[in-house]
Amino acid sequence: MGTPLGDFVRAKRDSIQPESLGLPAHGRRRSPGLRRSDLAARAGISVEYLTRLEQGRDRNPSAAVVNALADGLGLDPAERNHLRYLAKITGGACTGHTRPAPPSRAVRPGVLDTLRLLEPGIAAVVNRLGDVLAHTASYRWVLGAAGLFDTATDTDTGTDVPNLTRYVFTDPRARTFFADWDDVADEQAFDLWRGPSVENSEWISAKLAPVAGPDFTTRLNHHRVPRRGVLRLAHPSGNELRLSRETLELPADEQQLVVLLPADDATAHHVQQLVHGAAPRLRAIS
Repeated sequence: MGTPLGDFVRAKRDSIQPESLGLPAHGRRRSPGLRRSDLAARAGISVEYLTRLEQGRDRNPSAAVVNALADGLGLDPAERNHLRYLAKITGGACTGHTRPAPPSRAVRPGVLDTLRLLEPGIAAVVNRLGDVLAHTASYRWVLGAAGLFDTATDTDTGTDVPNLTRYVFTDPRARTFFADWDDVADEQAFDLWRGPSVENSEWISAKLAPVAGPDFTTRLNHHRVPRRGVLRLAHPSGNELRLSRETLELPADEQQLVVLLPADDATAHHVQQLVHGAAPRLRAIS
């Protein structure tokens, strides 16, 4: 049985062309990418040890080995951080480390007060699973226009809260709404790795994966580190909105405060038209 660390190393190795690292091509191969022998040589480890890592038979590589693998694969800073994180959770699973329970969906009063100060801006509090726990009125006007809030209301009623991950992978409207849907899908799948209990989450395995299909499972297993550029929305109003994103981590709560800012004057104008006349009112799901 594989591990998140082994899956990532293997997927990254398969995606690399030898020529991009200054290595000679080996002619036709059954599988794409970099040979195990090439990566092992670049990292200074044996092919046997690399095989054990990729197959999940060794779950406790040293920090030196992890850094050597990062060098051998030519990882960028974001990918290096992800590799270190995967080594940490893989080793924790081997040593019996208990990962934290899913976080509460409650948003602290101080965070809600901060969100109120951002009105009438476009902002929300989310967790790594994609739950939208609280949001400004403008967030609903802009992000909810294509159905994000259609089937989600409040946990007190027993229904699901709005969830970006589920929306991106299961609602056909999302593929049109997000102009760069592939990039957004990579982001949502990748963030699940930073969420609690990702390896055994009942929500992921029982509720999301069966309806999200291969677009989701492929991304989850390949650990594609997202670019997180400008968010482009093909808004139902007929305008394209370009929004930059600022994210404030709330590590104690396993949550994030995300603020969306117009990336150009045209977007600022269109957003003002969308929210004009709407009474700014904070919405907390929990």
